[in-house]
Parts: sequence; C-alpha cells; structure tokens
Amino acid sequence: MKINSKDFRVREGHQVDLRKWPTIVEPVYKSKEHYQKLLAEHVAQLSSLQQLLYASNRYAILLIFQAMDAAGKDGAIKHVMSGVNPQGCQVFSFKHPSPTELQHDFLWRTTRDLPERGRIGIFNRSYYEEVLIVRVHPEILRNEGLPDAPRDKKTIWHDRYRSISNLERHLHVNGTRIIKFYLHLSREEQRKRFLQRIDEPEKNWKFSLADIAERKFWKQYMKAYEECLSATSTGHAPWYVVPADDKENARLIVSQIVRDTLEGLEMAYPKTDAKRRKELLSIRKQLTK
Repeated sequence: MKINSKDFRVREGHQVDLRKWPTIVEPVYKSKEHYQKLLAEHVAQLSSLQQLLYASNRYAILLIFQAMDAAGKDGAIKHVMSGVNPQGCQVFSFKHPSPTELQHDFLWRTTRDLPERGRIGIFNRSYYEEVLIVRVHPEILRNEGLPDAPRDKKTIWHDRYRSISNLERHLHVNGTRIIKFYLHLSREEQRKRFLQRIDEPEKNWKFSLADIAERKFWKQYMKAYEECLSATSTGHAPWYVVPADDKENARLIVSQIVRDTLEGLEMAYPKTDAKRRKELLSIRKQLTK
C-alpha cells in the first residue's frame, strides 16, 4: 500500500462525520522490521528536507497534533521527528493555562511560540483546545475573563473558529505552512491502551483518574472535533484525520504528509555569487599553505 496524503485530508467546506472516517486502515508495512526500515527512510528524508528548509530560510513549518488521550501524539512526534536537527525544531506542549495566560486572549500563549522562518515548530495540543475541551466543559469559560458573556452559546465557538482561521491565513501569507493532525482513535482501542498503562509499571505515570473522567465525555468530544474540523480545515491550513489504532501505521502516514508538504515548497540552497566565490577561494588558498 502506498500512502496518499490526500486520502486523509479534510476538504475545505466538508462536513465531517467521524463515524465515516476509519480508525484503522490496511498497514503500509509487512512486518515490524519493514516498519522500522520505512520509518528510517522517512526520517532520513525529513532530515534532509529540514536542512534545506533551514538553509533557504523562506518558510516556517507548524505541525499541530490533537487527539483523545492515548492516541499516540507523543510517540508520533518522537519517532517521526527523531532525525531532525534539534536546532531547527522545537516542541511545545500546552496544558491548562496559567493565571498569566488567562489574562490574555485565547490565542496569546501559543502565538508566543510560533516557529521562525527556517524552523519547524510542533504544538502538542494547541489553541484548538479552546474549541474542544472548553466546548465540552464550558464552565472553563468563567475563568477566562471574557468581558461579555455570549447570549447564544454557539456564537462564541463560531467567533473562535473565525479567529483561528484568520490567524492561520495571516501566518500562511507570511510564510508559515501549517499542517494539522487529528489522530483518530477508537474508543475500544483507547480502553486497551489505558489497561496497558495500568498493567505495565513503566507506563503507570501516563495514567490518571482524570483520563477516565474525560472518557465519559467521548460523544461530546467527537461532536466538538467534527465541528472544529469542518469549520477550520482550509486549503492553506488543512486538517488530516490519521487512523490511530495502529501506532506504527499512523507514524508512517504522518511522516509522509510532512514530507509531501515540504517537497511542495519552493526551496533551494543559497547560490554563491562571484564575490563570495572569490572570497572562498582566497580562504582556501590560506588553508592550503
């Protein structure tokens, strides 16, 4: 099976029904060894492309990962970006906002960590939490200091979708290419992974009672994700729904999508003009004495 990025992309204006999007597909790899070989190839290609991205200094890349608990965000980031130069890549994880962050608009804390040109920025969760967990738990809004409580509850979500889309359009125009991944995990697979976290001592730290509490809101989260993906997947900042029940396959899909995006950019190593070439030859002459 060959990975076609478009198979996982949410078209702009498409109304998403996650029940129609698979959580598992036919794997690309034939064995564990084959998976490791394919991933190593993808990582090597991404490393080369990231070096070109840095040298050309024209674009920034922002990868956004959103998912339910235990969907494999951390693992995807760790394995897919393992070969990228740390100097050209940064990962930011966003959890509950701090008191200082709550004194600002909901986009402020993530905007501070946007990648500069030539670099890859990764958001493990992001400003999308403000239309996902906050939508499922609207009581969180009371702590956000909004000056005017909306009369129509739907208004605030549509306003936030618009704010997010405007931000992403602004970033695109200024050279940032945004790739958004929703790792689509089934409820049954989440249950299995939670049990694994309990049964394997080295994974106990990953599990908390809060995870079980949030699991009770599964249907509400699915609805929030459906509306979010429908409203904010655009041509310049697309969402990709990645089947996540098979972690290894999900990593290969993610790495292929990132690779395709980078290969689609107009990048080249800086050319050496006559003056610079003369300077380099002079330096070379000194070094060979």
